[in-house]
Amino acid sequence: MVPAFRTATEPAAETIGGGAPRDVAFLRRAEVRDVLAWVRLLVDPQDAAAVVRALARPPIELRQAHLARVIQVARRRKLDLVAGLTAATESPQVPPEARERIARFAALHRSAAGALEGRAPDAFVVELIELLGAPGRALLAPEDAAEQQASLQGLRDLAAEFVRAQPGATPRELARHLATAAPVMRAAGGAAEDPAPAPAAPLVGDTPEDRPSPDDRLEATFQLMREEVLESVGRIGGRLGELRLDTELDISHGVVRYLELLKLAALLQRPAGQDIAEALADINARLLSATTPTQREILQTSTLDETLAGDGEERSKIGEPIGKRDEHSLGPFLPRKGVGLALSASDIETYRSCPLRYKFARVLRIPTEQTLHQRFGIAVHTVLERFHSDGGETLSQLLELLDSGWRKAGFGDSQRENELRGLATTALTRYHGRLHGQDSEPVWFERSFSFRLGPHHLRGRVDRVDRVIGADGGEEYELIDYKTSRAKTAEQLKDDVQLSLYALAAREAWGLESSHQAYYYVLDDVKVPVPRGEQDAASVTDIVMEVGEGILAQEFEPTPSHAACSICDYRIVCPVAEK
Repeated sequence: MVPAFRTATEPAAETIGGGAPRDVAFLRRAEVRDVLAWVRLLVDPQDAAAVVRALARPPIELRQAHLARVIQVARRRKLDLVAGLTAATESPQVPPEARERIARFAALHRSAAGALEGRAPDAFVVELIELLGAPGRALLAPEDAAEQQASLQGLRDLAAEFVRAQPGATPRELARHLATAAPVMRAAGGAAEDPAPAPAAPLVGDTPEDRPSPDDRLEATFQLMREEVLESVGRIGGRLGELRLDTELDISHGVVRYLELLKLAALLQRPAGQDIAEALADINARLLSATTPTQREILQTSTLDETLAGDGEERSKIGEPIGKRDEHSLGPFLPRKGVGLALSASDIETYRSCPLRYKFARVLRIPTEQTLHQRFGIAVHTVLERFHSDGGETLSQLLELLDSGWRKAGFGDSQRENELRGLATTALTRYHGRLHGQDSEPVWFERSFSFRLGPHHLRGRVDRVDRVIGADGGEEYELIDYKTSRAKTAEQLKDDVQLSLYALAAREAWGLESSHQAYYYVLDDVKVPVPRGEQDAASVTDIVMEVGEGILAQEFEPTPSHAACSICDYRIVCPVAEK
């Protein structure tokens, strides 16, 4: 039975087999989410977000740049990530260190898959926890170790309760239950949504007045890194008895993390009034003089100084070898076009809603499965595109395209799919009536645009462009974008970027100096004009530049909100969901 999740202010609770509700807040703990990610990928190898978490977290800890390379190889060969890992190890672009960690993942996957098929359900969970556990956890602070043990025990108890409620269940059925029972489940196809995760204390506020001082940022980073270093001590220590090729590298990484903690402590105690960049130059010189060549390389490729110093001008003061740092950055995977970026309205909206989501979707390019409603929207758009491109005139032609397109889109005969089919039929019937009962004349459908804005390359496609008669009797144009979501008002759309970008594109790419913009909400048969002027063109230009700068600087901090998190496909891999 899937638990019912309450609002963010209410405690998480679950009922299994008709029993009393129990607290399941422990399901948000990082170590529990690690186990749940493995459960999800064992049940569904197509669950790329779960595979990414398993690769990025202990005990694998694949670097981000290597992770991006692995995803790139899998996508090119049209493989799921689990199968794509083997192909990635054959790529000359994947270094030996990454291959070692991928081999570790493959070995764990084989053992876990065997446990899934050959153990009792609750025994499977126990063995999976042991497979993923770090032998050196005893080196954690006592209170942290106790919390970890308690949360993992809660997961074992949850599995045991499920088995008592369903004695004949298989490990795979338990795995499916756990994969959907946690508050990290996808919000797709009508599934229960997570309560919006409460934002962690952000390092950057929403307004200048809210933003913490540089020393507040240092203190917050110091606290986070201290916990990370303490955890890594246990993890690395537990591996020293293993016969592995990267033991020396593991130790060097652990030493460097400790040196970075020293760096933060020194910055917090720098003389009053001294600039962070100025202090970093001296501290870095002292730390580098005490390192081995391997540790020096790792320390110099760290992005910590970049985070602390801020803009590129300040970073140049600390003397970091930029080429070295970029070697392990995500720079090669950014969607570049010349000196700038290739951006669309969707890219811009995604980054503005949550930079971390943009990183997952556009930089790492973690594959996601389309939800039922996304497939529905695509099907309706496709029908309209084909109707107009084929020169369709009659309603019967439009509905015939819906019939053939519906089958090709893979829709079945479930109750919800039949309901959506009825909505589509009604909506398209209204669309046809409106199309032939308006004063405007459609002249372009699915018209693409491409133009430069500063260093960046903007591209996209407008669903429909109508020719209209202006108030002065002159010829004007209306840019229309179809939506299959519920209608919004013009007031709700006052900060909309998409139509502002379309208006700019019409002028820059098509030479249409005078244009209007509107959303047409197909299901509600409502067209909502969204006026845009010169001020909006200047505003969207500023937004594009700001977004481009953030992406190029690899600023991918999460900005959690209910609106963004409730529809996000990447919550299993998002650290904010653990708060």
